[in-house]
Amino acid sequence: MADGIIVREADMLHDGIRGVPPGAGPIPLDDVAAQGWHPAEGIMSLPVLTLDEDAFADNRALMLRYAAEQGAVIAPHAKTPMAPALAASLVAAGAWGTTVADIRQAAVMLRAGLNRLLLANQVGGPGGARRLARLHEAYPRAEIYAFVDSPEAAAALDAAWGEERLAPLPVVVEVGSGRAGARDLAAERVIDAIQASEGRLRLAGVGAYEGAAATADAERTRMAIADLAALAAQAFQKVRAAAGPQAPLILTAGGSVYFDMIVQHLGPVAAADGKARLVLRSGAIFFHDHGIYKRGLAALDARQGFRLGGETASASDGFRPVLRIWAEVLSRPAPGLAICGMGMRDVSFDQDLPTPLRLHRDGRPLAAFARPEEARVMKLNDQHGFLALGADSPVAVGDVIEFGISHPCTCLDRWRVIWGIDGQGRVRAAYPTCFG
Repeated sequence: MADGIIVREADMLHDGIRGVPPGAGPIPLDDVAAQGWHPAEGIMSLPVLTLDEDAFADNRALMLRYAAEQGAVIAPHAKTPMAPALAASLVAAGAWGTTVADIRQAAVMLRAGLNRLLLANQVGGPGGARRLARLHEAYPRAEIYAFVDSPEAAAALDAAWGEERLAPLPVVVEVGSGRAGARDLAAERVIDAIQASEGRLRLAGVGAYEGAAATADAERTRMAIADLAALAAQAFQKVRAAAGPQAPLILTAGGSVYFDMIVQHLGPVAAADGKARLVLRSGAIFFHDHGIYKRGLAALDARQGFRLGGETASASDGFRPVLRIWAEVLSRPAPGLAICGMGMRDVSFDQDLPTPLRLHRDGRPLAAFARPEEARVMKLNDQHGFLALGADSPVAVGDVIEFGISHPCTCLDRWRVIWGIDGQGRVRAAYPTCFG
């Protein structure tokens, strides 16, 4: 339990879960720290995915501070780890709510006691609307904000809420570019459809996702996000006019790479309104990485977008990568080549291949890989990683290599349990995931 939030999950670990030593279990989650496990000591089943708890806590404090100083709040996107305990820790630390991508994810978080949710995706037609109504009926005290970008979706929700006679559903009008969301001012028709619901649906604000508007060109991306923010601001004024001057509303956007642009463009809109709240939805930022988000924060710093205490700060220096994959060296079949027990079933590869960080032998760190020519992942099979090594590499069969990852979202979803480690690499927590 964290500040009244109850996380209900399977409370036993066994050796069918990666990381748990063979023959061990059942082990209660609360007893994990007492085992004294370390990924490099040869006791845990490898590969394993770990979460640096100190780095995660520092990233959490930094992002919450940033949001507060910009006059915003944050509802971190839970799709990244789908670990209710981690989502609960963010809310307990001061996050405004939790974001989910679909109705099943909403059910997971509601079951865990997280009762303020942004459903930042389209529900669809009558089937999706009825499923959401069933969920709302099961959790009548929950505060669920649903995104809508068409009159048809609004009508489906209106019908479902009418059938069940539920409390009014807060609806966020979504505008978009590159993905879902009403284009131009088609949002007006969505607003009219919500208003026609006779109180079953309640206008609650405007939402967008700027990441879908991004391109490989920085200037085109800047212009596209500015245009999307302008569309969101126009839609917000129309929602305000329809909802009335006293209705509490939200403006929500902000992934983990361009949130500074959302603060720049939409922060003043929310502040000028006086009854509106800017809600960021960044989720992967709390995990950071050694690849795509490392580059994203470098670009953020290049545009001087991160500010703390009224001054420009370095996001690259402030946020730390949290996740590691630990894998054994299984074979040295040829000079300059090592085969590691880590493959596509264990780690993300949609943006970059893993990054070798440190070599461990007999449970102790032996050396860090400072340059790509010392150790580089060339390719992955299902269960194997092919590591190119320098001519004088000390890597030997049985060593354990610690890897950084790129793109937390597509790494975490491969794991039933995330192992939280302390500053010495000792396991002190286990976080079950709920990817379905």
